[in-house]
Amino acid sequence: MTVREWFSNKIRNDVRTVVQKPAEWREDVAYTVDGMRRGTIDPLDVAKTVLATLATIVFVFVLLIPVYWIFIIALQGEGATLYSTDSAGLIPSQFDPAAFVWVIGDIAIPGAIVGITIPFTDIEFYISWPRIVFLDASNYVDSTSDFPRYFRNSMFISFWTVVFAMLMIVPAAYAFSRREFAGRMKLLYGYILFTQVGAGLGIASVIALYTIFSSMGVTNNRLVLAFYYAAMAVPFNTWLLKTYMDSIPTSLEEAAIMDGASPFRVAWEVVLPLAKPGIATIFIFIFLVGWMEFIIAQLILSPEHYTLPVGLFSLIDEHNVPWGQFSAFALVYASPVVFIYMFAQRYIEDGFSFGGTKG
Repeated sequence: MTVREWFSNKIRNDVRTVVQKPAEWREDVAYTVDGMRRGTIDPLDVAKTVLATLATIVFVFVLLIPVYWIFIIALQGEGATLYSTDSAGLIPSQFDPAAFVWVIGDIAIPGAIVGITIPFTDIEFYISWPRIVFLDASNYVDSTSDFPRYFRNSMFISFWTVVFAMLMIVPAAYAFSRREFAGRMKLLYGYILFTQVGAGLGIASVIALYTIFSSMGVTNNRLVLAFYYAAMAVPFNTWLLKTYMDSIPTSLEEAAIMDGASPFRVAWEVVLPLAKPGIATIFIFIFLVGWMEFIIAQLILSPEHYTLPVGLFSLIDEHNVPWGQFSAFALVYASPVVFIYMFAQRYIEDGFSFGGTKG
C-alpha cells in the first residue's frame, strides 16, 4: 500500500466515523439514562461529565468568536467595517452573500468538443457537451476577484514545494537514522543550526535573498520560489522524520536482510511503510509552508503570479478597505487549512508519538 492509498483510507475511515457519530451518541445517551434508572451509573458522575462538556463548549465558543465576527462582517455587504459595532453584531442584521460570490466567481463545468478517430479506419466523430453553470456570479456582483488565479498559483507552488522537499527529506532522514558515515554528527548539528539561524538573521536574510534572486534573474519564477520553500522546510522536517524513524525497531530490517532483501528493498518495503504517520505529518507541514508564506512571495513575485496571501494583502488600500470582501477572501483562503487540520489532527499526533510499531 502506497502512502497515498494509506492516507486516502485514513480519510475515508474518518468520514465514516463522522457520519456514524450521531448514532453512537444516541446509544451512549440511552445507555447512560438506563444505567441511572437501574442504579449502575452514579448521577453525580454524569453531572460532572455534562458540566465538563458544557465548559469545553463555552471555551471553544469563546475561541471562535473572532472567526464568527469575521464571518458576520463578510455577510454585511459593502458597508461593513471593523471600526464600528453597527455593521456587525452577535446576530447579523442582514445576510448578503455577495462578498463570497465575488471571491469564488463562477462555478461551472466548461463545455468542450472532443474529436475521436476509430483506429484503422477513416471514421471520425465528435462528442460535445455544453457548459454547465452551477453559479453565475454576474447575477449577484458586477465583477469578481482574482481568487481562482491566486489559488492556482498557490497550488502550483505548494505542490512543487512538497515534491522538492520530500525528495530531499526522506532520503536524508533515512540516512541519518539508519546509516553511519563520516561527518554524520556534524551534519546533524548543522541541521539544528539551520533550524535556528533563519529567524535570527531576520530582515538581513530577506534582503540578501532578494539580491541573489535579482542577480540570477529569477525574481518572478514560481518554481524557484517553491525550491526555496522546500529548502527552508528541510532542516526541521528532516529532524522530525529522522526521530520518527529512530523509533522503528532495527530487528525488522535485520529480518528482511536475512531473507535476502537488498538495502533498497529494506528501506522501501520495511522502513518507509512503518514511517507513514511521520511522512504524512511532514507532508502537511511542508504543504502549509508553500500555502501560507507571505513575505518572500510578496517580495519577488509579480501580480500575475501572486499567491493567495499576497492576493489578500493586495485588497488593502490606504484610504479604503473593503472589509466585507476582505473577510470573505480570508475565510475562503483559510478553509483548506482548517479542513486539513480537521482530518489530519490524529495523524499529526501519531507523527509526534514516535512509535513505529505497536507491541
